[in-house]
Amino acid sequence: MHLHREHSDPKRGGALLAAVVLVALLAALAAAALTSSTSSSMEMSVARDRVRSLYAAEAGLNEALTELRTSETLGTPPAAALGTANAPIELSQGSYYSTITDNLDGTFTVLSVGRAGLRERALESTVARVGGGIFDNAIFAGNSSGDPAYELELGGVGGQADSIDGNVYSGGDLTISDDANVTGAASASGGVAGNSGDGTSGGVAQPVPDIAGMAYELNNDYDVGALFAGAEWKSDDAGGRAWQVPESNPAHIFRRDPNDRQTEIDNTDKVDYFLEDPYETVRRDRDWDGTDAFEITLTGDATDKTFFIDGNLWIHNNPTYSFKFTNSSGDPIRLTFVVKGNIVFSDNLFYQNEDTDGVVFMAIEDENVPDSGNIYFGDPRGGTIETMYGFMYAENDFVDMNLSASGSKNVIVNGNMTAGNHVSLNRNYMKNGVEQHSRLEVNFDDRISSGALTLPSLPSWAGSAAGFQVVSWREVAAP
Repeated sequence: MHLHREHSDPKRGGALLAAVVLVALLAALAAAALTSSTSSSMEMSVARDRVRSLYAAEAGLNEALTELRTSETLGTPPAAALGTANAPIELSQGSYYSTITDNLDGTFTVLSVGRAGLRERALESTVARVGGGIFDNAIFAGNSSGDPAYELELGGVGGQADSIDGNVYSGGDLTISDDANVTGAASASGGVAGNSGDGTSGGVAQPVPDIAGMAYELNNDYDVGALFAGAEWKSDDAGGRAWQVPESNPAHIFRRDPNDRQTEIDNTDKVDYFLEDPYETVRRDRDWDGTDAFEITLTGDATDKTFFIDGNLWIHNNPTYSFKFTNSSGDPIRLTFVVKGNIVFSDNLFYQNEDTDGVVFMAIEDENVPDSGNIYFGDPRGGTIETMYGFMYAENDFVDMNLSASGSKNVIVNGNMTAGNHVSLNRNYMKNGVEQHSRLEVNFDDRISSGALTLPSLPSWAGSAAGFQVVSWREVAAP
């Protein structure tokens, strides 16, 4: 019996193999395409989340600006945080939380962290006040006492006419008479009489700084009274014998209660510090222009600092006519002097560099001393004073001291002069039966208001309608 064997066709086997290979290849291509599509989708999702998290961080910054504006209007401290890392504020496609830190110099640092999906991005911004503050004015008189009869007067004829380059504000009435000139805006809570370069407006209210909220007794870099704990009673060419501290001490730029000015200090209710450096050569500066001024030299890291003085501060020395700030390190001079008492300007005061230096002089009230929180212009022995550089704020009043025929005929302030209450400089006097006028010239320094200059421990404003703006920002790593 013979069996019949069927022989396979080699062509059929080759076709089957090709089909299998083709199917495998198509499956691999499909898998690759799926993987590529999934990867591309994930990358797009990550990219979207990165953008959304940045938008969320920006939303947190905008919310912080709103919080600052609201708190300023209400006169309350801003919230320290908006949301938290564990409980962020939700958005439609993300969330954020932010912190607000008061830098105590008129600026705030805002850190805003945005989230979207698994992504986080953070923005750190410096926010500053704009508009409505005392450092936006050449002259500011807040009339905090609410005196209905208060009037800020600017006047004078010819070469003795007052000249104010900048804005002027009065919390009462404001009168610009005769040849007096104001280049900026003139505004007042009461009426305005006269003209200015940028127009006038009455019925305008501007706030005064919140001095109590600053708590300068605690918030300062150098408490001068504490630094004088080890002072020695010494003689010096600056005049007489006085309490002094070593040159290495940041407070060496002061002498306390010099006995050659006993008449002056006998008439005050507090200890008296005189801004003069016993470690520098006394110069007279006969031309009154700062070229040969008695130098006040900072040492170490004394710049960008706040000095607190519980007492009075005098810029008043018998041998010299002028002082000038200098810095042994060559760095810009940026200082704030907070004086819980009175400040007396009797001699000229200059910066080392007008473009980079800035000094704030603040006289604040002592609740136990009725005569405090004032800034006096003039020399108690004759009224001689002419040029002063500085940003000046008196919580109470600006008051003249012998700005008359026997003293200064011209007073120049390069910076600004602002008072919580009144600017009350009595500059009219009689000479040979004719009324004369001691000229006031204020050249407004806009570097604080523009953000070009940051000085330490500037006061915040209670009840202000001022706004805020971001002056700088950068992306940082999320905490």
